[in-house]
Amino acid sequence: MKLFKLMWLALVLFSGNVQLSAQTTISTKLIDAKTQKGIPYATIQYAENSGVITNEEGRFSFTYDATETLLDSVYISSMGYQKTGYTLEQLQDSVIGIRPKAIELSGVYLFDEELEVDEIIEKMIERLPENVNRAPVKQRYFLRQSIFGNVQKLDMGFEKSSIPELDKPLIDSLGRAVPRNSSYYTETLCDLYIGDSDYKVNIVKAAELYNKKQISSIEELGERLENMFKENVKRDSYLKIKSGLFSQKVQVDSILTDMEEEQAEVIENELGKDTISGLVEEQKRIFDEILGEVFYEDEPKLNVIRKKRKYRYQLEGYTDNDDTGVYVVRFEPKGSADFRGRLYINIEDFAVLQIEFENVKNLRNFRLLGIYYRETVYKGMMRFGKIANNKYELKFMDFSFGRWFRFDRPLDVIEKNKNVKGRRKQNELRLNIDFQMAQNNKWEFVAYDTQPISQGTFDALEEDKNIQATYMPSYNPEFWSGYSIMEPNQAIREFTVSEE
Repeated sequence: MKLFKLMWLALVLFSGNVQLSAQTTISTKLIDAKTQKGIPYATIQYAENSGVITNEEGRFSFTYDATETLLDSVYISSMGYQKTGYTLEQLQDSVIGIRPKAIELSGVYLFDEELEVDEIIEKMIERLPENVNRAPVKQRYFLRQSIFGNVQKLDMGFEKSSIPELDKPLIDSLGRAVPRNSSYYTETLCDLYIGDSDYKVNIVKAAELYNKKQISSIEELGERLENMFKENVKRDSYLKIKSGLFSQKVQVDSILTDMEEEQAEVIENELGKDTISGLVEEQKRIFDEILGEVFYEDEPKLNVIRKKRKYRYQLEGYTDNDDTGVYVVRFEPKGSADFRGRLYINIEDFAVLQIEFENVKNLRNFRLLGIYYRETVYKGMMRFGKIANNKYELKFMDFSFGRWFRFDRPLDVIEKNKNVKGRRKQNELRLNIDFQMAQNNKWEFVAYDTQPISQGTFDALEEDKNIQATYMPSYNPEFWSGYSIMEPNQAIREFTVSEE
């Protein structure tokens, strides 16, 4: 995972005389001057096409050099706050406070006609073809993915075993060996090229932060069980695996002969994942999911526009964003709809500048014969901004989704021998497994610069597949030195793999 603080670098330029051009890093925290709380995901603009976003704690940093053309001030803006300019000297402070912009709900904006909330929504939908960019673009982006796993219960439910080595103490110890909590972070700085119907990516830098010991412990667990069955099952036997109504017959001889081929395939796949080639495909998969869930696409889960009849809209008032008047529209489910939240709609062109959303119920509930699956969390915020062609593109996304899984079923592993008459049963292991796990994913996406390109430029681009991601057992503040990205939160900054 890319954990980062922007560090000071020196560059020496030679042109007759030796001249020094230095990079400088600004690092501080943005807070609400009234509440003293950090302001998440505010925009920090320091050059025409350069800026950063505060993290969830309000922290930000950026690096510039003496040759870069900066704006007259560093401008800080966030929905509902007064846009404020600061000198570089002022940003040397460890904390910067900005104040909410006081806006009265009436008499602030003048309209040719006062619109009802349903009319605002209709105009927003009508203007989508004019406002949404569909032309090919190039984006420099940063993506942080955080995955948290929590095994809430693992009861192996040992009942009996005729294999002495597979007794209750051993089975219970195997259950205890499974890690109960895990965290995994990836960070990627990349150039994304969006064509008519496809994506291409060139990764600038990538890192992953996790505990390799947790992965190896699970692999060792599997190998241990596999070896025990090999040692205690005759080669002319087969295993019958039963789980309630489900049953599978596994020929031991076949397992052993096919094992080398299967292992080779697994190794090949894993090697692919460790290279940037694997990361390229993973990034494209994530973007396919991210961009497919934008509210104006054809079949997003966030169907607040596509199925607007399922929602109730209320005009809460007005706010300000970069000196632009904004309608604040709250939406609630009507009947069986899934989400609630707010739409922030530009008063002038009816473009959606921001949407905040969260699910009000599980999006999916599945239960069949002791197998349970729920999609429990689907919430976040999307922000959109104009690009050079005056169309709107996704500029920022904070997106969390969570899932819960349970397996509560009996499990029998029975050895039968084809050369034995009668029922042929040789050995049996009977368990009644109750396994429950929750997983939560969080994506933070920042587009720093978006420029229109031609479809020909997109078609000619070749993806770079030669760089490898950097593994980190603990946070390294120098990894992102020289790059302006979103600051890590406290959990990432403090992440360290135990030496034990």
